[in-house]
Amino acid sequence: QVQVGESGGGLVQAGGSLRLSCTASGRTFGRYLVGWFRQVPGDEREFVARIAWDYTTDYTDSVKGRFTISRENPKSTVYLQMNSLKPADTAVYFCAVRPNPSYTRTESMSEATYEYWGQGTQVTVSS
Repeated sequence: QVQVGESGGGLVQAGGSLRLSCTASGRTFGRYLVGWFRQVPGDEREFVARIAWDYTTDYTDSVKGRFTISRENPKSTVYLQMNSLKPADTAVYFCAVRPNPSYTRTESMSEATYEYWGQGTQVTVSS
């Protein structure tokens, strides 16, 4: 069982920045696929970004150039740096983990691929 937790959410004005952190348990964190998803009440959960064991990344189009995902394996932590935030970025952000490094690039952007999830952290961007 892998424990996943997020932190760093909050209230920020449009154009501002936030950095979310995701920590996960386990001795093989360096091999984990880690993804960020977000959800607005009444909508489906949406893929935001992911980082694989080899540091390759993918982003949804709406955040490219504004968000950066990175990992710091000695701290078992993945970060999501969010710049130039917009009101449309307001959502609950979830971190998810897949310990098994067997997946395709397409699968890595699907929530069905991830096995362990955090509780979520609220990000609110005011206009």
